[in-house]
Amino acid sequence: MSKDALKLHVQALPSQPGVYQFYDSQERIIYVGKAKNLKNRVSSYFRKQVDSRKTQRLVKNITLIKHIVVPTESDALILENTLIKEHQPRYNILLRDDKTYPWICIKKEAFPRVFTTRKIQKDGSEYFGPFTNFKTVRLLMNLIQDLYPLRNCSYDLRPKSIETKNYKVCLEYHIGNCLGACVGEQRESNYDHQIREIRALLRGNFSEAIRGFQQKMSIAADRLDFEEAQKQKTKIEILTNYQSKSAVVSATISNVDVCSVISDEQTAYVNYLHVAYGSIVRFHNMEIKKKLEESDEDVLRVVVVELRRRFASTSKDVILPVSIDLGDDIRVTVPKKGEKKKLLDLSLRNAKQGRLEQLKQIKISDPQQHSMRLLNQMKKDLRLQVLPEHIECFDNSNIQGSNPVAACVVFRQAKPAKKEYRHYIIKTVTGANDYASMEEVIYRRYKRLLEEKQSLPQLIVIDGGKGQLSSALLSIDALGLRQKIAVIGIAKRLEEIYYPNDPIPLYLDKRSETLKIIQQLRNEAHRFGVRLHRNRRSKSAVSSSLDNIPGIGEKTIVKLLKNFKSVKRIKEAKLAELATAIGTAKAKEIYQHFHPEKQKLG
Repeated sequence: MSKDALKLHVQALPSQPGVYQFYDSQERIIYVGKAKNLKNRVSSYFRKQVDSRKTQRLVKNITLIKHIVVPTESDALILENTLIKEHQPRYNILLRDDKTYPWICIKKEAFPRVFTTRKIQKDGSEYFGPFTNFKTVRLLMNLIQDLYPLRNCSYDLRPKSIETKNYKVCLEYHIGNCLGACVGEQRESNYDHQIREIRALLRGNFSEAIRGFQQKMSIAADRLDFEEAQKQKTKIEILTNYQSKSAVVSATISNVDVCSVISDEQTAYVNYLHVAYGSIVRFHNMEIKKKLEESDEDVLRVVVVELRRRFASTSKDVILPVSIDLGDDIRVTVPKKGEKKKLLDLSLRNAKQGRLEQLKQIKISDPQQHSMRLLNQMKKDLRLQVLPEHIECFDNSNIQGSNPVAACVVFRQAKPAKKEYRHYIIKTVTGANDYASMEEVIYRRYKRLLEEKQSLPQLIVIDGGKGQLSSALLSIDALGLRQKIAVIGIAKRLEEIYYPNDPIPLYLDKRSETLKIIQQLRNEAHRFGVRLHRNRRSKSAVSSSLDNIPGIGEKTIVKLLKNFKSVKRIKEAKLAELATAIGTAKAKEIYQHFHPEKQKLG
């Protein structure tokens, strides 16, 4: 189908909810999407200006469009998810997961067994889960085994089988883990009551089981059966301790799904929580590779449906950071304050943590990929034309105009290149003039790089606000480098980023990796410059005390400082001590210089 034919086909699409499919020249499905209005949504792909390059590439490969009309948008959502899972199109977010998670099964049989499994059989049994952490499963199973004496044998315990008396009690019976249902010593009604309490526990409702044990404890105490009462009390304590370990959020929030996402250019990190009876009973982190620079809203629209399906959620309430339409049956809440907002913040914190853990792994296993990701992020955040693979940062250092110096630090691939750091002693500026000092050092630095035909940085960072930035630009313009190097300034007060000829600064997120790298550059430049300034101050202080002594040269001063470590100790030293270090004649000169009140020594 030609491009003109495609446009005609798009114009003829219905303005109804539905699912659309894009095919390539090989008749392969390359993208599946859902829409509230098919005509409006599909036509948006064929506008003259499309922001994303990936979307442009997708549109270029479309040769055929098919669509399905459905009654509601929620139906479209479900159908879209099904088709994506079935066809796995190239340009769709693919929620692949090759892991098989464990479930807790309550078997459909007389005297049901409770056990863990990774396979679901459609035999009427109940399955709770899946659990993404097997540790949680073990804790729950240990809890159930501590509280309830259940059978673990595979005998057929229908009434007829028990009446034949073909079974014998096993070791589990003798050690108290089973009440002997196989030989008729436990009623099925009593066993089913235990199963009901276990079912409530697995759904997150601990209160029902605690109430049951409290009643049994009271009854036993009234009968003066203190041994039985103690057993029930122990069970209550076990259950209470387990409940306290779970994240209890609120007694008023029950049966709700919480989902949040944090993303960068290529990857989205999703966290999912399920809250039942005031406690978080299930959580899951997921990493998703984005195909078409999808927004967080687009990611959530796909992920929420899939996670609810995967974890068999029946909740009618979903808490999200943005409002999306999940159908008439599901209520989406975007909280601004209160307990639900705290839940959403908790989910977001877990999503960020998942992202940090993943990035740490990449940093360790593939440093080059980590650096490229940082550089791409900086390019995007700072609105640069090219990747800032080579960055230089400048800072001035002086105290009331004395001993003015400047420092230049160099970062390559977002890492310090300390061998390329440079110090500058300000030569043309008198007094405390940071602006003129910055102009001088920028000119000297890049005039030399040009003369020596060395590579120029892609980004220059100036430690200071608009004034220092403007001074630096005077030198940049004088050298004809304005269009060749990007220059920004960073002010310390609010960490605002200034651009040339732009009075409005850029404020980066305090947690932004780009801001952290710029701060690291600024701190390195400050540290490096201060070190030179302190050294010059120290030398200046020494020279004012020792250089003025007649007959005492540089080599003698070095010997003295090497032996006595400071001018103060030289002043306090005895004549004999000085003579030992530099000889008697010079020792007398120094001693008399620092002690003029004493008579000349013969």
